[in-house]
Amino acid sequence: MLREVCLFVKFFLFLSDDNLSAGSGMEMDDRLSHLEQRVQLQEDEIQLLKAALADALRRLGCCEELTQAHSRKGAPTKVRQILQALPSKPLSNGYVQQKRLGGYPSSPSSPKKEVIMSIKRKSMSTERLSTTRREIADSRSRTTSTTSSTCGKRDSKSKECTLNAEDGYVRMFLRGRPVTMHVPDQLRDSYSLDHKVAQPERKLKLQWVNFFIPDRILALFTLTQFVSYGYRGRDCRSNLYLLPTGEIVYFNASVVVLYNVEEQQQRHYLGHNDDVKCLAVHPDMVTIATGQVAGTSKDGKLLAPHVRVWDSVSLNTLHVIGTGVFDRAVTCVAFSKSNGGARLCAVDDANDHILSVWDWQKEKQLADVKCSNDSVLGAFFHPMDANLIVTCGKSHLNFWTMEGNTLTKRQGLFEKHEKPKYVLCVAFAENGDAITGDSSGNIYIWAKGGNKISHMVAGAHEGGIFSVCVLKDGRLVSGGGKDRKVVLWDHEYHKHSELEVPEAFGPVRTLAEGKQEELFVGTTRNVILQGSFTGTLTPIVQGHTDELWGLDVHPSTEQFVTCGQDKQVHLWDTTSHQPMWSKIIEDPGRSAGFHPSGTVLAVGTMTGRWLVLDTETRDLISMHTDGSEIISIVKYSPDGAYLAVGSHDNFVYIYAVTENGRKYSRVGKCTGHSSFVTHLDWSTNSQYIVTNSGDYEILFWEALNAKHVTSADVVRNLEWATSTCVLSFNVFGIWPDGADGTDINAVCRSNDRGVLATGDDFGKVHLFSYPCSQPRAPSHVYGGHSSHVTNVAFLHDDSHLISTGGKDTSILQWALA
Repeated sequence: MLREVCLFVKFFLFLSDDNLSAGSGMEMDDRLSHLEQRVQLQEDEIQLLKAALADALRRLGCCEELTQAHSRKGAPTKVRQILQALPSKPLSNGYVQQKRLGGYPSSPSSPKKEVIMSIKRKSMSTERLSTTRREIADSRSRTTSTTSSTCGKRDSKSKECTLNAEDGYVRMFLRGRPVTMHVPDQLRDSYSLDHKVAQPERKLKLQWVNFFIPDRILALFTLTQFVSYGYRGRDCRSNLYLLPTGEIVYFNASVVVLYNVEEQQQRHYLGHNDDVKCLAVHPDMVTIATGQVAGTSKDGKLLAPHVRVWDSVSLNTLHVIGTGVFDRAVTCVAFSKSNGGARLCAVDDANDHILSVWDWQKEKQLADVKCSNDSVLGAFFHPMDANLIVTCGKSHLNFWTMEGNTLTKRQGLFEKHEKPKYVLCVAFAENGDAITGDSSGNIYIWAKGGNKISHMVAGAHEGGIFSVCVLKDGRLVSGGGKDRKVVLWDHEYHKHSELEVPEAFGPVRTLAEGKQEELFVGTTRNVILQGSFTGTLTPIVQGHTDELWGLDVHPSTEQFVTCGQDKQVHLWDTTSHQPMWSKIIEDPGRSAGFHPSGTVLAVGTMTGRWLVLDTETRDLISMHTDGSEIISIVKYSPDGAYLAVGSHDNFVYIYAVTENGRKYSRVGKCTGHSSFVTHLDWSTNSQYIVTNSGDYEILFWEALNAKHVTSADVVRNLEWATSTCVLSFNVFGIWPDGADGTDINAVCRSNDRGVLATGDDFGKVHLFSYPCSQPRAPSHVYGGHSSHVTNVAFLHDDSHLISTGGKDTSILQWALA
């Protein structure tokens, strides 16, 4: 249709060229380009209407689903029948796309058994293919995810657990080392290792997402639902957009989040199995492409980097592109604009940073080329020319022209202008001019179709310009790094107004236009802010920016605390999903624990110091130092009279607590571990402590005098207030066959003692029945984290489970149902 309209316009302009040229100063090509844009805009508006209809039906479907919650297998509702009749793939130029030929499932879940296609790039030599495979194996050391950090530590076969019925203990083995656990007296006569345990009846589900899920994927999807805290802005760009549904789309860890700020609802695309690094939205504003890093599965198999193209309404995966082709990671991705979004370009993280162009609907590679030996920070199709791609990065701005299967480069010529160290961002003006922001704080305008600078705004920002965004009215917004300013420029690039991001939220990373005068700002400290130039900027998404380990839940309210190596402490509200307060401390945080009264909390650091904060005012109450190594655990006794501080110096320090948690005096030091203390629990009577260590020891202590308890008869029948030790009789079934002693980082028992949650080194959260005292107990398994899961904790009423990620710095909130 677009082609026929353009031909007709060309013919009409040819017949009446004299009259038209006399009445208009516009060149014929410019007018033709303008009409092409208008036609494309109308096509896009049709797609938006389709998206709005699908979203409305999704919401109606949710209401009907709620009324039929008791019968998931009931007859399809009218809304469900209508929604299922809608095409699951976007329309392009008036026809429904053909079904894809690949064997990839349409489910948004990340399939473990997905067949990895070996699509070999035609220009890739045999030598490079072998190099690619070798580099994928060690690529995890060059990416932010650490899923594979434990993949090389498997034993071929672990020794079987043994039961000594006469002495009443079970012995399991980790890396060949025996771990002895005492059986309670009440179970000694009936306990057997052969008894089979069922999976728990309860499961983890998403708390506050309302959307229709087809029956064919319902079983997969209900097992992987949660609320996601945080945003990845520290090392990713151009990853924040507003969709027609009113949702902003961004990613964190392996999850792509669709967040409706007004309705306070999240949806999640869960197709990826490792860190997502880039995101692009199709011109239809419905289809989305996301690229991920290479990874390693739990069984040691390589997970190749790839791009997933998916539907933002149904959350169905449409296509999986580039498996076996990309190297290390996909760092940039973009859809073409002028041809209805038929093409997709991507840049990987190989040494040469290969730029490739794809017919994404056919999953066919059209062209590829070595882009740059230096880092590539962005790749964008020109909005008026599907054969023109602009890439930017360290020491370069390149204009690529595609002819057939060949990409030809023209370098951007700075001539008399200052050449920056980095070209950080690119956008396009209404007339087709390219606009760049660079590390020197300058904005350059590059005339349409050329590679020379036609205009510049010198010193637009102090320091780098990380993002430029052209608004619907043609004005430009730029975001600065060092100066943290968001500046609005008029059509002649004169400064109109500006905002400054508060220092606590960090430099600007990316900008996205919202509704009317609204603006969304993503920052390098993993914060998303919402505001306008006539108002202020308000944080709507916050998170940590460095490895996250510290987690504890409030004893009586729907709140929890986290602390990380970014030196930030956040007290979170699980209803609003926002921090009640945040505090910067002097040292990197490692552990946290609430006093039973909830009025104070202790925070352990990486330097041997620990401090106590007031939970209402966040004021510092006291600070103490025990050794100079990591404080891995801080935990109050159930009666609040003592605090146990476990350290990587192999000791546990016991403090008497008075004045409702405001005064501390050391009363003992538990000495006996031969490795660092990892986990700790108090008995319900506050008289005993059990600890685990890095060399798989289980030791018991009298809290009052810090004396090591060696009598099995004294400790075997003790009741424990919590169950966070990964080694004990009631939890040893969490360990899989052949497990390394460091595979499981955290465990937590629900307060009703019905289920047990664990976080492991492979990015998974498991849910077991409690007690879990049979070898290799079955569990429900949930993905979402792309790094090792460092901690898990149930809220005081067991309504939710909180899990934290290590290198992915993510916090996930799961509903227990």
